[in-house]
Amino acid sequence: MITAHLPSGYVLGRLWPAAPLVLPAAVLGGILPDFDMIWFYLVDDRAFHHHRYWVHIPAFWAIVAVVALPLVALFARRYLMAASAFFAALLLHLCLDTIAGDILWHWPFSNQFTHLVTIPARWDNWVLNFVLHWVFALELAIWALAATLYPRRP
Repeated sequence: MITAHLPSGYVLGRLWPAAPLVLPAAVLGGILPDFDMIWFYLVDDRAFHHHRYWVHIPAFWAIVAVVALPLVALFARRYLMAASAFFAALLLHLCLDTIAGDILWHWPFSNQFTHLVTIPARWDNWVLNFVLHWVFALELAIWALAATLYPRRP
């Protein structure tokens, strides 16, 4: 996915049961893994595929969720729905990236990437290859769903 992580977090937040901070938590969870692009371009000089960074590794987030959710339930129960939406949106981000991107679902047991669809390199520009592939229609559908839900906001 190139553009649909923010609207997918928005959709998840809108469909999640209403509670304090659910929508901002879901939107943040939907885009947080791609904050690694700052490091990827400004520090690492694109030395490694950005999906190899810890923010794109499901096992990392599983460990964080296993620790954080019980703590939130014990000490800040009011925000448990928001914390759950945050982690659900992170998982949604990783699932969407798995469609045509690569995610290390088997880490730490394997460093092999997993993806569902390979987008062939027909054009010199990788963005053009993606935008002209049928997978981009999924992104447009997510944007359309978010746009449909937006006017109906509470």
